[in-house]
Amino acid sequence: MTYSDVIIRRLKQLCDERNITTNRLATRSGITQSTVENIMAGKTKNPKLKTLHKLSQGLNMTVSQLLDFPEMNETEFDDE
Repeated sequence: MTYSDVIIRRLKQLCDERNITTNRLATRSGITQSTVENIMAGKTKNPKLKTLHKLSQGLNMTVSQLLDFPEMNETEFDDE
């Protein structure tokens, strides 16, 4: 599993829990829809911390909360 795969799963989970679309997440985060779509499609392999921070704000959480979940903490990532 790659870092990108784990981030995608986390963002999808959080969007599903909050019943928001990627477009809505982009709007709430203040980033372009294409940036969110590229992350969700796996085209962006290693999103910048600044982008993750903006996404976390759009999800009403801290970046620490965004990245603190079992898959992130327990996965040994494949080289990309």
